[in-house]
Amino acid sequence: MTQVEDTSREMRLDPDSFAQGYFKNAVYRHWDPYEDIPQELLETDRENLLAQEGQAASEEQFDAFRGSVALFGAGEEAVTEDLMPLALVLEDINDQMFISSQIYEEAKHTQFFDRYWREVINPVAEERGYEVRMPTYQGFFSDGYVDLFDRTEEAMHRLLDEDTPENRAQAYCHYHLVVESVLAQTGYYGLTARFGEGESDVYDDDIETPHLPGLVEGISKIRSDEGRHVGFGMQKVRHLIHEEGVDDGVVQETLQSLLPLVSDTVQANQTEATDSTPLVGYASDKLTRRIEILTDRDAEVPPVDELVKLDGAGEQAAD
Repeated sequence: MTQVEDTSREMRLDPDSFAQGYFKNAVYRHWDPYEDIPQELLETDRENLLAQEGQAASEEQFDAFRGSVALFGAGEEAVTEDLMPLALVLEDINDQMFISSQIYEEAKHTQFFDRYWREVINPVAEERGYEVRMPTYQGFFSDGYVDLFDRTEEAMHRLLDEDTPENRAQAYCHYHLVVESVLAQTGYYGLTARFGEGESDVYDDDIETPHLPGLVEGISKIRSDEGRHVGFGMQKVRHLIHEEGVDDGVVQETLQSLLPLVSDTVQANQTEATDSTPLVGYASDKLTRRIEILTDRDAEVPPVDELVKLDGAGEQAAD
């Protein structure tokens, strides 16, 4: 049997590539959805939710809360599945390694939300005498949310039939830049603002908002993972625009066409006590900044350490 030597490279990995740098960061920042989220924090979340009184303790308010958590759990599960086509078409081992770590991390995020539902949401519903709903209850999911993830799945699976630079750009735009960068980051910002410590600009001050340290801790760890995911997608789209000739109009049109679906999702599971206007504005501003970085040849994606850094307000430094 004739042995064929690969002369295109000396070593298998390129430690100086951004993908390999992101992979190393993922290994360094590994966390466990069970071991690294203390049971005591989830017990505090249960106690604080059960301690609410008056309008804050209404079933309507609790439905809105668990509906928001359901959106995130379903989203993490969906992207765990939808990233598979991208993993199949990538040629570079450094890219493949990073996407492998990303799929693993999305699965971890799915596990965290599953645990939170089992250990916090259902026990609180049972003790309060509310109807126990599963996280798959269809009433939690708006039409815009379903449409957004259907389109993301289609964009990813299109790569298996026609792997072109334009289709890759659209796939990255759907998942890394809209679902991860705009929708998820906006939602996590909103949950942290509502249930973290300190004042909130997205919740009526007249309605008591419980501090939920278990949820906030899980979100903080998830967001530190997603900084890498967003950075990878931005690097790839910039390369496709500036090095492979993809028209930046394709990118802008794709991103802007999905913004109404993001707005619809952000406003899902809201009550009269919640003002979603700041969150819609936050999502729009984030999308505008992403487009500027993608289309300006002289712009730079922040280093990975900045992408995963969270400041005290819960806002990502690279935003």
